[in-house]
Amino acid sequence: MNMPFTNDQATPLYTILGAGGIIAKELTKELLAHSKRVRLVGRNPQTTAGVAELVPADLTDYAQTLAAVKGATVVFLCAGLTYDHKVWGVAWPKIMDNVINACKAAQARLIFFDNVYMYGLVNGKMTEDTPYHPSSKKGEIRARIASKLMEEVKAGNIRASIARSADFYGPGASSTGILNMLVIDKLAKGSRAMWLGNDQVTHSFTFTPDAGKGLFLLAENKNTDNQVWHLPTTNPAPTGKAYINMIAAQLNVKPRYMVMGGMMMRMAGWFDNTINEIREMLYQNNYPYIFDATKFAQHFNYVPCSYEKGIQLTLEALHQPPH
Repeated sequence: MNMPFTNDQATPLYTILGAGGIIAKELTKELLAHSKRVRLVGRNPQTTAGVAELVPADLTDYAQTLAAVKGATVVFLCAGLTYDHKVWGVAWPKIMDNVINACKAAQARLIFFDNVYMYGLVNGKMTEDTPYHPSSKKGEIRARIASKLMEEVKAGNIRASIARSADFYGPGASSTGILNMLVIDKLAKGSRAMWLGNDQVTHSFTFTPDAGKGLFLLAENKNTDNQVWHLPTTNPAPTGKAYINMIAAQLNVKPRYMVMGGMMMRMAGWFDNTINEIREMLYQNNYPYIFDATKFAQHFNYVPCSYEKGIQLTLEALHQPPH
């Protein structure tokens, strides 16, 4: 049975679950720039000028999740967890169940910020219609929670959409963006960059401000509900070597880098579990990784930031004092 979705508040409330991450921060900027009423939810949400509410909550706890979502018009699930498949396997199913049920209770629309792990190794472009064939433990978990959400959508129990991003980079993404961490930041500090896997194949990256704008646009258009969207991302994408050359040229430094392959990662993984977790995703770097966002670009007439401009803005942000 279809539920009526009629949140009649005079001023809609946009609630961001997992407010500490870079995508959530870009989304917050976009919402505030459009004078929206924003609630930030996290284990320890940080105050931001213009934000209406801060709500501390553990999303693995249903009562806390329900309280965090109460009164919301649109809910964005942007949570990030420790990069460990064992943590994901326990926490993500709980979080998805809690958020779905809380949004049902609040009669709120849900937009889930997702990745592409559930697709597995794809021969050609990844699109919204790409079937789920995960090649990793983390991919299996992402496939389960995405399928759970869309089953609820098909049953008419909730209005929701999935917004997927490629690997991302951008200003302030130094703690989670691979391109930031291993190339941009290292070359900017005069160090040798690092590339994971094959540096001769193309690899898409989503610019974080584009992801934030994309999530905002989906929230503003109810006709985008109940389907999967790929967030705006420029194509064609460079190869690993081309990224490094492009970044080094903008910094006016030599494009010094090393390639880390599976054997080296296996050895490093003996001492660092995060590297071990990254290693199971190495197929994404060993083969062409082509993230197609044509559907979004055509629907919204949206042109994403070029890689040259995105890298320029990311480098400029390195020299700006923190807000």
